[in-house]
Parts: sequence; structure tokens; C-alpha cells
Amino acid sequence: MKKIIAITTLAISILTGCGLKSDVKVLKLGHNLDTKHSVHIAMEFLAKRVAELSDGKIQIEIYPGGVLGSERESLELLQLGSLDLTKVSTATMEGFVEEYKIFGLPYIFRDKAHAFTVLDGPIGKAMLAKGEQYWLRGLCFYDAGARSFYASKPINTPADLAGLKIRVMQSITAVEMIKAMGGSATPVSWGELYTALQSKVVDGAENNPPSFYLSHHYEVCHYYTLNEHTMIPDVLLMSTHAWKKLNEQERKWMDQAVKESVVVQRKEWQKSEDESLAALKKNGVEIIIPDKKPFMEAVKGVYDIYRNNDKIYPLIEQIRNTQVTEVDTTTVQPN
Repeated sequence: MKKIIAITTLAISILTGCGLKSDVKVLKLGHNLDTKHSVHIAMEFLAKRVAELSDGKIQIEIYPGGVLGSERESLELLQLGSLDLTKVSTATMEGFVEEYKIFGLPYIFRDKAHAFTVLDGPIGKAMLAKGEQYWLRGLCFYDAGARSFYASKPINTPADLAGLKIRVMQSITAVEMIKAMGGSATPVSWGELYTALQSKVVDGAENNPPSFYLSHHYEVCHYYTLNEHTMIPDVLLMSTHAWKKLNEQERKWMDQAVKESVVVQRKEWQKSEDESLAALKKNGVEIIIPDKKPFMEAVKGVYDIYRNNDKIYPLIEQIRNTQVTEVDTTTVQPN
């Protein structure tokens, strides 16, 4: 009898506690990055800021390091409503929303200011909304820098890629880009890339400065060519199942906190880029600043892949015609 009373008392206590906290909404956010990454720092700010704005009514729990699954798995969890928020590369979104292939095109953005103008403007807002039919509501784009070549030999022009096996992501656009420049595109998983470089399965790869440095790929690739062929951003997404559970005021709090987190992330990203380049130089990597024009000329034909695509080619034209009309003080300006 005493045992039954104890269990009943415990149950009442739990139910009472839940009742007191029924107005608190807890959102789970999973991502694949390290806790020192600029995106994670921005997400910590986001969690703190939305809690402040909502007076504790919205809480965000962050699960870093891929503990809840890969980027694709996280997107699928969002679709099911089992996860509320995640960050993925826009390259990963290609498998869900065709228009996201636009971000993989070489030199689609003229520079960082142009990229931010597009991502923060009408085109970017429209892109964020395109995933809603797949239960994936885009909230914002985070800066993931520009991808450039690193290899075991200097790359000053596209001609230097001839005969080189370059690791690329699983992307038709990436493969065509390397082919257009004269290299041999070789898809290799990120986790196997260090060994592939070390054993000469591939001669080089392409990525942003923090990724090159933190992966320790500089230990086997001593040349880094800042040709900056692609600027593939990250995107923060929320399950539409979770979004629908928020009232109008709660959505405003989320939107404000997200917008402020973008500013934090861009500043942290620029800081990490500068620190990574300095560390690479310190470790003996030769940083090459090439003339970008030959690279840009070499990849013009890649755009022909989408010339007859009614979804993507109009986007290409819109982005090309976007002009940076004013300096946005909330963004980090390029060096």
C-alpha cells in the first residue's frame, strides 16, 4: 500500500511540475560541427537571445558534433517532427530542393558583399521558403566562406590542375567544375580524405581556410590557392511541425534572435578565417593569391548544365543582375 502511495505521489509531483512549465517550449537543435565553430557560437547566442526575448518561454537545447545524426539524417528528422532545428550546408539541401543547386555554381557570387546582398535580400528569402513544402522552413543563411584549392603542388592557373585528382563533394556541379578546369574530379568522403591525400589517392582538395586548417590536411598539402571558386553557405532550418506550434509573438522572437545570430556568426567566421590563414602560414603552407579571371573563364560552360532548367537558370540571371547598392553595417565586409 505504501509503495502505491509513493508511486502515486511521484506521478502527481511530475504532472504538477509539467503543469507549471506548460508555457515553456523546448526546441531541440542538432548539428554536425565542433563547439568552437562560428556556427555553434552563433547558435549559443541564438538560444540565449530567444530565451531573453521570450522571458524563458522558449528554450533551445543544442546537440553538437553529429550526436543526433548526419546532415541528411537531421533533415529527415525535421521532416518527421522528431527534431526542431538543424544547420546543414546548402549542398546537402540539393537533395531536397532543386533550386539549392544554384549555390554550387562556380563564381555565382562576385564577392562576399554580393553574396550577402543576395542571401539577405528577396532572392535569399524566397530560397528559404522553398523548403516549406518538404516540412523544412529556412530561417537564415550562415557564412561558410569560399572554397579554394589545396594540393601537394602549386596551383597558379587552371592549367596546373591538368592530371591532378581533386577531391570533390558528391555533386554533379562540382564534378563538372573540376573537369572544366582540367582536373580529375574524385568524390571522397570527408572522413577518409586525410588518408586519401596522404596515400596519393587524390592529389588535392578544395575547401575554406578553417576546414583546411582544422582537418590538418595542411600536413600533406603544402600549397593553398585562394582562387575562391565557390561560396556555398550554410542554412539554418526549422521543422514546419515545430514552427506551427509557435504563436505569432513567439515567431517574432525567433525571427529576431535568428537575425541577430547571423551578425554574430559572420563576425566569428571572419575571425576564424583570419586565424586559420595565419596558422597555415605558420605551419609552412604557401598561400597563393592567383588571378581569378582564368579560373572564371574556364568554368563558364558549367552554367550550360542548367540553361534549359526553368527553375535554376532564371535564378542565375537574377543573382547575376543583383547589385550591391549600399553597405550593410550588420555584415562583415570582405578584406
